[in-house]
Amino acid sequence: MRALIPLLFCFLVLNVFGQERKYVTVNRTVKLMGSRFDITVVALNEELGYINIDEAVAEITRIEKIISSWDPDSETALINKNAGVKPVKVSEELFKLIERAKQISEITDGAFDISYASMDQIWKFDGSMKRMPTEAEIRKSIARVGYRKIILNPERQTVFLRQPGMKISFGAIGKGYAADKAKELLVSKQVVAGIINAAGDLTTWGTKASGEKWLIGIANPLSKDKIFSWLPIVESSVATSGNYEKYVVFNGKKYTHIIDPRTGVPASGISSVSIFAKSAELCDALATAVFIMGKESGLALINQLGGTEAIVVDDQNKVHKSSGILFESDDP
Repeated sequence: MRALIPLLFCFLVLNVFGQERKYVTVNRTVKLMGSRFDITVVALNEELGYINIDEAVAEITRIEKIISSWDPDSETALINKNAGVKPVKVSEELFKLIERAKQISEITDGAFDISYASMDQIWKFDGSMKRMPTEAEIRKSIARVGYRKIILNPERQTVFLRQPGMKISFGAIGKGYAADKAKELLVSKQVVAGIINAAGDLTTWGTKASGEKWLIGIANPLSKDKIFSWLPIVESSVATSGNYEKYVVFNGKKYTHIIDPRTGVPASGISSVSIFAKSAELCDALATAVFIMGKESGLALINQLGGTEAIVVDDQNKVHKSSGILFESDDP
């Protein structure tokens, strides 16, 4: 999901109380949550900038310890361990995240579903897959999937996975959430501007040196290193899901790694989806959901949501936009 290229500037000059102050832009790339994070902040000096980045890294690391399904000591791992056994009391932060995830499942009719982690790994995108899964294998794979089987008790703040063998994972929402929380922390510390790019789930605040908006490049699905449009964003977020990195081909048909949790079959008909909204968490989840829903249903949903926009590139490389996207561009 590295389809988003932030345009970074080395200097920001602001006029504060009539005095010109020079700000430097500091950037660091780190591996967090199993992915590449590019963190950029605008600060009075480099030393302060790197301190700010360290604070953002610490916040993302804190979140990972809560939501990682791979960490046996995390709250999420404890929920999965007790699937079909008993409810697990969790922190308010995790409870609210799961609650929001279920709400997104509702509005996307299950196209987004954190219980997708329950699926058997019958699709492999590492080059080892030699045949299509059978219908029986697919039915068995999704037998434990279903967001309605995630039982939340707000009074006791517990989470219960109703069926043994169920699992939840935040792979399609967690990096966006972490980017939002890191941004929230830095803004609270009066960091004037920056970009957090969590493997393509990107959020920004502040402006460039000239007072212009940050520019986000939307990549051509046929060549992810080429940009077919630059879009300005202010105090906003964007996430992209694409099928150009992981897929298999059987009988001349391309099957992407983005699998519909309702059917167990890879989504088709779309090459990439970019979602724009205030929250990187929402962008992250909806990019996956719209990819699975398809361009008609996906754009119909986005057009009903306030403050949310989408750019969809179909498998014929035609560009489709939600009603609030005004740019004109040739198809990629």
